[in-house]
Amino acid sequence: MKRNILLIEPNYKNKYPPIGLMKIATYHKRLGDNVVFYKGDLKEFILKQATHLCIEQLTRTDDRIDWLEKKNIIYKYIKTRKVSCIEELGITNSEHYELICRWLENYKNYYWKKEYVNSPVWDRIFVTTLFTFYWKITIETIEFAKTLIKDTKDLMVGGVLATILYKEVEEATGIKPWRGLLNTPGILDKDNNDIIDDLPLDYSILDEIDYKYPENNAYYGYMTRGCIRKCPFCAVPTLEPKFNQFIPIKDKMELTKNTFGDQRNLLLLDNNVLASKDFEKIIWDIKESGFYKGATYVEPNYLDISVANLKKGVNDYAYVKKAYFLFRELLAKSKGETQTFIYNTLKENKLLKIETCEKANIYIAYEAVKEIYENQRNKSPKLRYVDFNQGVDARLFTEDKVRLLSEIPIRPLRVAFDDLRFKDVYIKAIRLGAKYGLKDFSNYLLYNFNDQPEELYQRFRINVDLCDELNISIYSFPMKYHPLIGDYSENRDYIGQHWNRKFIRAVQAILNATKGKIGKGTSFFEKAFGRDVEEYMELLHMPETYLLYRYFFEKIGLTQQWREEFTQLKGDDKKVALEIIYKNDFNHVETLTNNLLVLNFLKHYTNYRKDIITPGTELYELKQEYDKNPTMKLKRANHKKNSLKK
Repeated sequence: MKRNILLIEPNYKNKYPPIGLMKIATYHKRLGDNVVFYKGDLKEFILKQATHLCIEQLTRTDDRIDWLEKKNIIYKYIKTRKVSCIEELGITNSEHYELICRWLENYKNYYWKKEYVNSPVWDRIFVTTLFTFYWKITIETIEFAKTLIKDTKDLMVGGVLATILYKEVEEATGIKPWRGLLNTPGILDKDNNDIIDDLPLDYSILDEIDYKYPENNAYYGYMTRGCIRKCPFCAVPTLEPKFNQFIPIKDKMELTKNTFGDQRNLLLLDNNVLASKDFEKIIWDIKESGFYKGATYVEPNYLDISVANLKKGVNDYAYVKKAYFLFRELLAKSKGETQTFIYNTLKENKLLKIETCEKANIYIAYEAVKEIYENQRNKSPKLRYVDFNQGVDARLFTEDKVRLLSEIPIRPLRVAFDDLRFKDVYIKAIRLGAKYGLKDFSNYLLYNFNDQPEELYQRFRINVDLCDELNISIYSFPMKYHPLIGDYSENRDYIGQHWNRKFIRAVQAILNATKGKIGKGTSFFEKAFGRDVEEYMELLHMPETYLLYRYFFEKIGLTQQWREEFTQLKGDDKKVALEIIYKNDFNHVETLTNNLLVLNFLKHYTNYRKDIITPGTELYELKQEYDKNPTMKLKRANHKKNSLKK
């Protein structure tokens, strides 16, 4: 019996598609089940479902009316409950007018009175989870999913958060999560021997949703599982406790290419690939799959693929949507008579609006424009890249392994640098990579764990200096530590024992200017984070507004004024000031101390935050003038500064 399967990813922002759900989609489609993927506002999902069901019912009621043409109006009526929408439908002449109105009322109530709870259509629902600090939105998603399923025992919650906080999830929702991987047969159906974790990915489900993952046009996968390390800040030992040395990927990539089209890059999510005893096999498999040094990629004919998959019944909803957008792109970049021809073809086949697109008409339009599409599509070759996205272990670098890495188009090579204690090993690894011609590196720099704030700067400096020395590029991405379990696992509020809220916020403020990363360029780095540790620590103490508008406040002299007053603070005065500064809450500082010297100094943290963004204030006007002419004379700026001080 065909089952209705709903796959849900909570509505948070993330870079990579849900690989687990893509495998589950493959599993259930092989069994002939109806599979739907959704990521977004679940109320919107119900609204679209109500509209779809309403149109099906109205078509059965009066098939002489083209209800797809009126889909947006029906959607608007169900969403807003405005009677004017019924008038807008133009159905007063229908002999079934009263029955039509009753059906419209019925599906309006289906949405607003949550009548869908009484008639659930989903036999199984799978909810994936990610970071533990997405706790609130994840729990809300699970609770909503409970209202959509026929039997809550068939609601399966898995992924990172579900594995790490499985007890907390069960206590909060009553749903017992699945922990770890789907790596044994019979997990979902006892009589089925498929191992879900070994199945190829269903890329078509990504075209069902409006959300676009930043990392796309890539093959996704694993060539190993687990890790030999037991780092205390890492979830991998819990998620993947057993290290799997080698998972071939070539056949899966070939299947993906034949079904969904070739992908440009290869994104591997291995947690410690260099630990594999079969590393040479891994590199060979990657090269055999078309990812050798200098390999290029030509974008496939997506329109051909979409139509072929529609004819095979791979995923009608996804490929109708895909074909619609491909037709629109073709129309937009065509000119003259060709554009007119395409427009008329789409218009004749009701393909100018997504609501009226149907498979049969897509086939007709395709035959008419396929040669035009083929002639105009992008056929320029592009270099391919391999990305071991979770990073490689500097402690496992050897001449042989780096030589093997240099044989594939790896970009960037991500090398972990989470602890300053491993600086010598890290530096040796980077130099070894450069020796074998690797030029593009990247790493996440964990901070707010057991590290001192100064250590983050020192790791930055090592990378900047290596860039200059070896003529390479290293992009450093500071990554704030969040506990996996405990009181702070469900939010982003944790502060490490050597850090404080002001320092955390200062780092984030500086990173706003650098777009979250630090690359090559000594002068840029030194301006952002200081020429040495002393300047860096000064920046961490500096008012956030002065950091965000660095050049402006330096220009008008307030930064120097703060620096002088900060230096003059001594003894108990400085201790009182720092206790307040480190808490980074300046809304009611007058209630925290009666020390007038400290209160006067703290005006730097309180007086200018709102003024600089509030039209009509003197500081706002001065900032506008500065933005128009950053080289304005300092004397004029000083005059403004002094009036502000008064």
